Amino acid sequence: DTHTRQFLEQRGLDFEAVFGSVSKDESNLPVPDDSMIQMRIADSGILNGAALERTLDASANRCREGLRVVEDFVRFQLDDPFLSKELKSLRHQITSTLTHLGQANWVRARDTAHDVGTRTSTASETFRGSALDVLRASLKRVEEAIRSLEEYSKIIDAELSQRLEQSRYQFYTIEKAIEANMNSRSRLLNARLYLLVTDHQCRYGAEKTIQNCIEAGVDVVQIREKEMSDRDLISYASLVRDWTREANVLLIINDRIDIASIVEADGVHLGQDDARIHQARKILGGNKLIGVSTHRIEQARQAVLEGADYLGVGPVFESSTKNFEAFSGLAYVQEVANEHSLPWFAIGGINQNNLFQVMQAGASRIAVSGVISQAAHPKGVAKDLANKLRPKSQ
Repeated sequence: DTHTRQFLEQRGLDFEAVFGSVSKDESNLPVPDDSMIQMRIADSGILNGAALERTLDASANRCREGLRVVEDFVRFQLDDPFLSKELKSLRHQITSTLTHLGQANWVRARDTAHDVGTRTSTASETFRGSALDVLRASLKRVEEAIRSLEEYSKIIDAELSQRLEQSRYQFYTIEKAIEANMNSRSRLLNARLYLLVTDHQCRYGAEKTIQNCIEAGVDVVQIREKEMSDRDLISYASLVRDWTREANVLLIINDRIDIASIVEADGVHLGQDDARIHQARKILGGNKLIGVSTHRIEQARQAVLEGADYLGVGPVFESSTKNFEAFSGLAYVQEVANEHSLPWFAIGGINQNNLFQVMQAGASRIAVSGVISQAAHPKGVAKDLANKLRPKSQ
C-alpha cells in the first residue's frame, strides 16, 4: 500500500522489514524481546473503538427516537399525565447513563453515508396502518435499543450497563401499563354505572335487584359476598353470569379469584389487603379485568404500573353499606382525574344528591351499592343515575 509505505518511511521505518515479517507464518517467527514493539494485522470482525462508538451511537439514537414516539402517543392519544411523566423520567435517566458512558464522543465516529444499515429496509418498516401500529413498533424498538446499549456498554463500564438493564425493566413495566390502559379503555368505554351487590343488603333480594338494574342501564355488576358458602356462591354467580352475558353487562367477582375463574366472570376486584395483581393474573390470565380499590394517589400509581385494568377511587362520602375509618373525599377524586386516564370509578356514599359534586371533581364513572339496593324503587334509581352519567352527545 503506497500510503502505508510513505507513512512508515517518514518515520524511519522500512515497509518490507515491518510487513514482510508480519506476513510470515507465526509459528516460524522468533519470540521478541519485551522491549520490542509488536505489530499484528487485526483479525477480521474485531470491534475497534470507532466501530463500538458507532454501535452505541446508533442504539442511543434509536432509543431516544423510539421513546419520544411512545411519549407522544401517551401524551396526545391517551392524554395520560402520569404515564407521560414516567416516560419522561425514564428518558432523562437513560440520557444521564449515556452521558456517563461518553456519548458526546460517539457522534464524531458516526458515518451515516457509509452505514450499510441505511440502505436496507423491509416492507413492514415502511407501513403503519394506525397510531397503534406506530406505538407498538416503537415500544419494541426502544427495548431492542436499550438491550443493545446494555450489552455493548459492558465493554466500557459494567456498572453503567447494569443501570441500563434496570431502565429496560422499567420500560417493560411502562409498556404493560400502556397496553392495560388501551385494553381497558376499549372494554370499559361505555361503562359508567357499576353496581356492587350483597344479597342481605338488597331490599328485594339480590336476584331481583340485579335483573331490574340490568334493564335500567347498569353496565357492570359486582358480586360481593363475604359470608356465602363456596358452593352457594358458585351456583349464584353462575346464574348472574348467564344474565349479564345475555345483556352484554360485565360481571366482576369481589376478592375471590377462584370463583371468578370457575364461573367465567369478566374479572375480579381486589382490595388493598387482597391478593396482588400479578397473583390474580397467574390464575385469570391476561384477558380478564382486574380492578383495584385505591384510597390515595400513591396506591393509584402503583396499581397502574402493576397493570390494573381499572381503579376504584374513594371512599368519597360516608357509605350506608360499608364502614370506613377515613374518607379520601372529593380531593382524591380530583387528584386521580388530573393524573390518570385509565378507567376508574368513584365509590363511597354516592347518590343522586351528591353525584353532581363527584362529576365536577372529574369523575365520569361511579360504583354504588346501597343507593340502589336499599331503595324503594331500585330500577328507577339505577335508571336516573345511568341517565345522569351518560355523555351529553348520547
